[in-house]
Amino acid sequence: MKIKIVNQSKHPLPEYATNQSAGMDLRANLETPVVLKPLERKLIPTGLFIELPVGYEAQIRPRSGLAIKKGITILNSPGTIDADYRGEVCVILVNLSSEDFLINDGERICQMVIAAHQQAEWVEVQELGQTERGAGGFGHTGKI
Repeated sequence: MKIKIVNQSKHPLPEYATNQSAGMDLRANLETPVVLKPLERKLIPTGLFIELPVGYEAQIRPRSGLAIKKGITILNSPGTIDADYRGEVCVILVNLSSEDFLINDGERICQMVIAAHQQAEWVEVQELGQTERGAGGFGHTGKI
């Protein structure tokens, strides 16, 4: 799949780390480093603008290494970039650790996964079909 991209950052285009990777790392595009204090959230620019085909979205997901090692994650995870959005791809980072985290220009801050989707058409009915599970939810099976 070919996707149009405008790169206004100082960094190379995102790429897959291996031939079986689902996501590409995105990098912070900063004039000066940004300090993310404990429990603080900030919008971090990437300098990238994309044009997705209709029927696709770009999902913005946390990087597992940053999450486990530094407590840095994405607030609205996964974030969705719609096919009709033409603004800069920015990332809402949050620091869930007890220490300041310094974000430098070029730092890999998240992953982006391109995924197909469909739009639903609602069919209003008076009742839904029955299942064994029914309305049970939120741990109702007692299994962890």
